[in-house]
Amino acid sequence: MLRFLLMRLLWAAPIVLAIAVLGFLLLHLVRGDPVTALIGDFPAPPEYVARVRADFGLDQPLGTQLWLYLVNLAHGNLGFSFANRLPVLTLVLDRARITLLLMIPALVAASTLGVAMALAAAPRAGSGTDATITGLSLLGHAVPVFWLAQLLVMAFAVQLHWMPASGMISLRNAPTGWGAVMDFLWHLVLPMTCITIYYVAVVARVARAAVVELLHKDFVLTGMAKGLTRRRVLWRHILPNALIPVVTVVGYSFGSSLTGAILTETVFAWPGLGSLFVSSIASRDYPVMQGIFLFSAVAVVVANILTDFVYWLVDPRLHRNRRVGAANA
Repeated sequence: MLRFLLMRLLWAAPIVLAIAVLGFLLLHLVRGDPVTALIGDFPAPPEYVARVRADFGLDQPLGTQLWLYLVNLAHGNLGFSFANRLPVLTLVLDRARITLLLMIPALVAASTLGVAMALAAAPRAGSGTDATITGLSLLGHAVPVFWLAQLLVMAFAVQLHWMPASGMISLRNAPTGWGAVMDFLWHLVLPMTCITIYYVAVVARVARAAVVELLHKDFVLTGMAKGLTRRRVLWRHILPNALIPVVTVVGYSFGSSLTGAILTETVFAWPGLGSLFVSSIASRDYPVMQGIFLFSAVAVVVANILTDFVYWLVDPRLHRNRRVGAANA
């Protein structure tokens, strides 16, 4: 298993490097001058503009800037934020923690609910229950995230006054201790619900297809012939095998959820990577945009490696194939 992980890491290194170079070039090809965002629209002496440009290395050729960026990146230095006046690594990691506090519970809830919906629909394939569950899941995925977020805010925050409309904590009366935890969870409900509704359809569709296929396998018919109940066969034999494609779609959704966070966090004013990325675009803060781009790439690569590791844990055939290959060698 250690060799397997090492091989995945070796393949991941050039991929991350290529993504870092591509992200750097794409961001620097975008129209706009970050110096204008730094000094504002007010007229400034040319000497001051030149000094600001030199302080941030923006007076160097693009190739030199790329080389310096890669050298600093190798030393763990992602640069310095123009707008926030903070090291990019510190800023991105702090905002990533807030984004993951939103995304991980949402994906866990979407995975659990999606598998439960698949187990309820697949044994009744073609029935009204199956059509209703499938239709509801597809409806949630078809609704745009930003529109769904605004509907949730209008319904539960503006009209019913049940939930807070935005933010991560209350600013008027900041609670402490367990009160702060409950306040955070209260603010988490609406954005987490929005993301869960969007991704539950993908998990439910994949899990349903896997369960429907497995229902006709020989080991299921054998278990039923031996007198096992349908529920026992479903939970004990079908579900573990159906989790393999679910792991794939959850790993894929983790990467895409980071980009989906931009819209969700903007609507709910959640202070994570999404809102930081939007503000960085407005201020032409190249180092922060590059840092977020690189963090998203690394997160996707790590998610794929973890997905392969979960495959190894869930699917015993990988153990047998590896042992057979070692014996033949």
